[in-house]
Amino acid sequence: MMRRLAPALLAIIASMTAGIAVPATPAQAATDATRTPATPAYTISLTSNSTGGVWTGHESVTFTNASAVALSEVYLRLWDNAHGTCTTLPIKVTNVAGGTAASPEVACTALKITLPAPLAQGASGTVGFDLSITVTDGIDRFGHDGSYYFIGNAIPVLAIRDEKGWHLDPYTNNGESFYALASDYTVTLDHPSTISVPATGASTDTAGTSGRTVTKAVGKQVREFAWAAGPFKLITGTSSGGVKVNVYSVSSISATSANSMLTTAKGALDAHSSRFGAYPYGEADVVLDNGYWFGGMEYPGFVLDVISTTALAHELAHQWFYGIVGDDEYNTPWLDEGFTDYATDLYFNKTGTGCGITWQSSAEKLTNSMAYWDAHSSRYSTVIYGYGKCTLHDLRRLIGTTAMTNLLKSYAAGHWYGVSTVADFKAAAQAATTTDLTSFWTAHRVEG
Repeated sequence: MMRRLAPALLAIIASMTAGIAVPATPAQAATDATRTPATPAYTISLTSNSTGGVWTGHESVTFTNASAVALSEVYLRLWDNAHGTCTTLPIKVTNVAGGTAASPEVACTALKITLPAPLAQGASGTVGFDLSITVTDGIDRFGHDGSYYFIGNAIPVLAIRDEKGWHLDPYTNNGESFYALASDYTVTLDHPSTISVPATGASTDTAGTSGRTVTKAVGKQVREFAWAAGPFKLITGTSSGGVKVNVYSVSSISATSANSMLTTAKGALDAHSSRFGAYPYGEADVVLDNGYWFGGMEYPGFVLDVISTTALAHELAHQWFYGIVGDDEYNTPWLDEGFTDYATDLYFNKTGTGCGITWQSSAEKLTNSMAYWDAHSSRYSTVIYGYGKCTLHDLRRLIGTTAMTNLLKSYAAGHWYGVSTVADFKAAAQAATTTDLTSFWTAHRVEG
């Protein structure tokens, strides 16, 4: 998931210098018998070098086969190998236990592990392996800005098999390829005491060996785990709704800017909570660096951001759309980007006045996959973000504000920790109104 802002907004930005509350029953996550391997639980222990740019250790993951079809293998997605080559792998998996590893596939971003015996429905398995992570050059979701390291998508995660088979989509730098089930993470990070490690989940620090600190981060029902490492400045606050917010910034970020972003983070988290259900992760870490080439990038409880209130409100809305209400980001990017941009408009009291949709070809659709948008990258932001949120504004105008408000809140509750599809949302929207929406979906090119 790279959360880009529309090009016009990026131009504006460039000109600017530990309890877990569960607010809704995750009904779909509990009853989904299609997507597997299910209920993943990751246990990871990593030790960094002196800078926080290299991490080595061990990872294991337990899982259950939710499907009536036996599970003979699993796949690990090694997303950040897209930042290197198959001869210089940033993410290395060795000494696999609990199965037999094949040669990496999909430009070395997928690793098949054949299980010792097929798992029947309801049966569980575990695979473990040694893990090495070397952060690559460049200020990116996986990269660094001098002594500040950003470590997104570095943890190998289980691919999903559903009714379409295994999802082994390629990495995309234009948007996101990610599709994961809500999982539990227990991650231990051993690092020099001179650096901090903002991370997904709730973190606690204990003393390690001389000059080192051990940070234990626990994330419950999160789709992925990310962290940063470096000598960040830190300010903290608590939103009116009780969410702890930690704002980490590189040395070039002013205290005024950091405090402004802290205020925005607290306000946006509370506003999104009121609309879509209470934020469930207890705390949120925001890592600021104006050197990012993108507007922002979110992970559960952890976001990377430039100094932009619009970008930050957008990234934090992703805590709900993709984070809590999941989707297949490669094949249906509108379901998180369009919904998140709509939530951002609501936060800033924008009504979508002036929304206009002009399709450039018969092939251009709101529900096209990243395969299409990678081939038509100049239209990606315009359609997925701009037309995406305009479609939701238009739907609100058609069915009424109260109905739309109730629809989104109930839809989030019904898919809490589950997975959303275009068909799911269309059905929920139709159930929220007596107006036949068939022509609406056709005009807005919402297919599926």
